Amino acid sequence: MENAVKQDARGAKETCGNSCCQVEAVITIDARGQMVLPKELRDKVGIRAGDKLVITSWEKDGTVCCLSLTKAEALAGSMRELLGPMHGDIA
Repeated sequence: MENAVKQDARGAKETCGNSCCQVEAVITIDARGQMVLPKELRDKVGIRAGDKLVITSWEKDGTVCCLSLTKAEALAGSMRELLGPMHGDIA
């Protein structure tokens, strides 16, 4: 299987067949449905207390197969860039 998760040469991070995809952390959901993002990961991506995150899901054959977290402000900026030109055309 070409896109299988593999351990890299250093034995540190796992990657799939796509170089942009890597396992950053394994987390556990507690009994209340809460999870903790490791400090190193929060620091790496600039997540601070009070930040809002958007959860995006992908479905394959009717089953959710992947979840992604994106900072809400980054998603809003991307949407403005994408929709801005269309908004000008409509107005």
